[in-house]
Amino acid sequence: MRKVIFWIHLTAGLLAGLVVLVMSVTGVLLAFERQIVDRAEAHLRASSGAALPPSRIVGKEKATAITFRSDPTAPALVSAGRGRTLLVDPATGNVLGEGAKGLKKFFGNVEDVHRWLAADRDTGKAITGASNLLFFFIVLSGPVLWWPRKGPFVFGFRGGLRGRARDFNWHNVLGIWSAIPLLLIVFSAMTISYPWVTRLVYAVAGGTPPKPQQQQPQQPKGPRGDVDAVWAAARPEIARTMPNWKSATIRLPIPAKGEASIAVDAGNGTRPDKRATLLLDAETHRINKWETYAAQEGGRKARAWLRWIHTGEAGGIAGQFVAAVASGAAVVLVWTGIALSLRRFRGWRRRKEISS
Repeated sequence: MRKVIFWIHLTAGLLAGLVVLVMSVTGVLLAFERQIVDRAEAHLRASSGAALPPSRIVGKEKATAITFRSDPTAPALVSAGRGRTLLVDPATGNVLGEGAKGLKKFFGNVEDVHRWLAADRDTGKAITGASNLLFFFIVLSGPVLWWPRKGPFVFGFRGGLRGRARDFNWHNVLGIWSAIPLLLIVFSAMTISYPWVTRLVYAVAGGTPPKPQQQQPQQPKGPRGDVDAVWAAARPEIARTMPNWKSATIRLPIPAKGEASIAVDAGNGTRPDKRATLLLDAETHRINKWETYAAQEGGRKARAWLRWIHTGEAGGIAGQFVAAVASGAAVVLVWTGIALSLRRFRGWRRRKEISS
């Protein structure tokens, strides 16, 4: 059985190795994206004074959302579609720019490579999804193969090794130490690629899986609701219910009838338990209800956490560091795995030539 698992492990590694290598390298590059962008935009501050109504801040932009921050010196964020975000002074309505535009474009390109290899989205997503599935088996089967037949595990690097012995030592040690974070990172990625994995999460945690979302036009035609009146009604309710709120995002346009939605966050956007959604009647501007984390089904809670477990951000800066190190370890695992396979192949060729 050990030999069967080994050959499946090796074959899966050779099939998925290069794609896993690309996803791992880009994963390291993306590990601290939020902090890097925030640092680059730290000089863009708003002037003092009361905030203008949302319609004045959005102006003539065909915005899909506007985000207010509780920090009075923080610019409002206006999402203008196609990944374009404007930073606007909420007190004056002056556009401060698009922030670290070049940096965001770089990270956006890296993310495209990470998610679908910068290829056709459907094809690339299918390849990365299948590679994640194979990598999950590789990480899961690794400890079975590394379990020593005699003696204890080797948990540390050995000096003075070269060639196959060095690669074998690095492969085993990094595989042992990174196994748990890599399993979490890869499994959380699988929920993005495969609906059946999401259904499995809901089956274990409880609840009904969401139906596949259908694309809706960003700017539906028809009468629009009053975003200024909605925000005027929502702000005191937010201050009363979530006094420690950090950001509030109004989805635009406000419908003339139905519900207006405002996503409120008391964290930095990476903690599902610190988020809630306020729903208001778009016509009367009355508060309908709060959709809180505590009221969600177990499956929805688990699914929300998996999104941020994948990047490590669920654990704050320490979690991001662990995710970055694990992704770096995956790079070495691919390299040493391929090197060991090539050495095995060359040894097999030599033995065959000698025997013939």
